[in-house]
Amino acid sequence: MKSTFYGIFFFLFSLISSAQKLDYSTLSIPDSLKENSNAVVRLDQMDIIIASQRSMNVKKQRVVSVLNDKGLNDVDAYEHYDKTTSIKNIEAVIYDAFGKEIKKIKRKDFRDQSAVSGSTLFSDNRVVYLDYTPISYPFTVVYTCETETSNTAFIPQWYFLGNYYQSVEKCVLNVTFPKELGFKKKEFRFADFNIKKTTDTDTQLSYLATNIVAQKQEYLSPSSGDLFPKVMMGLENFHLEGVDGKATTWEAFGKWYGDKILTGTTVLPEETKAKIKALVGNEKDPVKKAKIIYDYVQKKSRYVNIAVGIGGWKPMFASDVDRLGYGDCKALSNYTRALLDVVDVPSYNTILYGDRYKLDIQSDFVSMQGNHMILAIPNGNDYIWLECTSQDDPFGYQGVFTDDRDVLVVKPEGGEIVRTKIYDDKGNTQDEKGIYTIDAAGNFSGALKITSQGSQYASKSRVESMQPNEKEEHYKDYWDNINNLKLGKITFTNDKENIRFIEDVQVNASNYGTLSGNKMIFAIDAFNQNSDNIKRIRNRKSPFQIQRGYLDTDEIEINLPDGFSIEFLPSNYELKGKFGEYKTEVIKKDNNKLIYKRSMFLNKGKYSNKEYDEYRLFMEQVSRNDNAKIILNKN
Repeated sequence: MKSTFYGIFFFLFSLISSAQKLDYSTLSIPDSLKENSNAVVRLDQMDIIIASQRSMNVKKQRVVSVLNDKGLNDVDAYEHYDKTTSIKNIEAVIYDAFGKEIKKIKRKDFRDQSAVSGSTLFSDNRVVYLDYTPISYPFTVVYTCETETSNTAFIPQWYFLGNYYQSVEKCVLNVTFPKELGFKKKEFRFADFNIKKTTDTDTQLSYLATNIVAQKQEYLSPSSGDLFPKVMMGLENFHLEGVDGKATTWEAFGKWYGDKILTGTTVLPEETKAKIKALVGNEKDPVKKAKIIYDYVQKKSRYVNIAVGIGGWKPMFASDVDRLGYGDCKALSNYTRALLDVVDVPSYNTILYGDRYKLDIQSDFVSMQGNHMILAIPNGNDYIWLECTSQDDPFGYQGVFTDDRDVLVVKPEGGEIVRTKIYDDKGNTQDEKGIYTIDAAGNFSGALKITSQGSQYASKSRVESMQPNEKEEHYKDYWDNINNLKLGKITFTNDKENIRFIEDVQVNASNYGTLSGNKMIFAIDAFNQNSDNIKRIRNRKSPFQIQRGYLDTDEIEINLPDGFSIEFLPSNYELKGKFGEYKTEVIKKDNNKLIYKRSMFLNKGKYSNKEYDEYRLFMEQVSRNDNAKIILNKN
């Protein structure tokens, strides 16, 4: 009781002191914090009081000076709530550039809406957010709120610097907790920042950070969450979805989650069970049975998005998904598991971070993590991974949203950290085979077959569902090196069995070849030029990352115009280095026919800032050679 009283007193004193000392005029912001900034966080303070295993109170005060319209998203004035989390109070006050109050926004003036559109089952899951349109820049928002929750499995992660192009004047985190709950923390990337740990006892933790300057987002920079300092926190004794939990290992955590949260959620109507058994028939192979079930789920159900932090981790009942035909990632994964159970195919709920940017479950920090759920089907010594929210993905395809990252597989005997499928760089292929013809006026006509596999399947297969105008925009952007491009017939073959996407495209363009006197000049590589402009960055600060490598191969037949002879032909070229390999070859078949071959292999990897110039030069050489010209003479 005594320690709780002192903790509350400490928080109130800290909050009052911060509020009293702050000058809301943007004129008082040091120039060093304005440099490269779209917004300056004048004060970011979070006070967390964990009173018991079933009670957590979170107070926030966030003062943000928004310097321009690009800084609006840095205000972060929103809160989620549901049946386990309540908003005790929420308020925002707006100040002009000189620190004069111009508007006060109470709870009733915040937008309050469902976190899920088109769903009545999730009506309790809501979000309250500030919807303010500024009349001028700069301005300052003072945002305060207080929430209470019975869920203590999720202690908010604390980011001392939330984004690129954002600076921080003062950042404060205060946490109090009972000793017996087993509070733990993990700190990331403190070394290069002005962060002090002001309190660290059996019942309290506090940090203070000051004057963190804005960071530019440089080309191929890692995500801000992988570069800037943060603290993860958790409890060994926690509460989630009405159930107490205790876990010091992933095995124990997974066992608890399966037994206490997932149990009872996979019951299905007898009519549905009979339908599924009839659908599978006499099939004995578990993988083939799983394919039938996955196809059934894709055709029957649709995905509804629930905002991160809402909906908890207890899936809706499989019987409700069966009746309604929709659900979020947890619901659809759990529903698929229930259907697989009917035909004796084992599968496991799997928790992870879903994003194009790869992010791991922190395997050395046992806690509730992740923002997404998929399904794992054991297959020998490996797993088949099912993305149950997609109505289009091939069976077992992970694409670029859940590939190559550490995840938590929840088995009956407990949890296990596993790596999802890694698509080999040389398996992420795009193979182009085609032909183009140049006539005497320099006009271009051609046909191309593009076959994409691995991670490249994910980016290419989406073209199939585009509207006609979107397809045209896509191809004109892809072939932006061809002026006056006109698209002809386009057909797609989506081979989901072999996870291969094929585009057959006919194109033409006027004046592709430039005529000058008796000469015609044009770039020999028409279909796959690497035109990326890799910027020179002096004194680069951040490392850079190539998330996924790839292998492109091209073989193009080129028909030259009658009445012309070749004056100059680009030489064969080869380039090898740590970042990859590049090779081109031009084969002269006869006076009017060439075969152009090209291969480009890029390695994925994490590289230091000092290696950036080497990478830039590598890509510049590729781009320069891709734009190599052929010169013809008119006979």
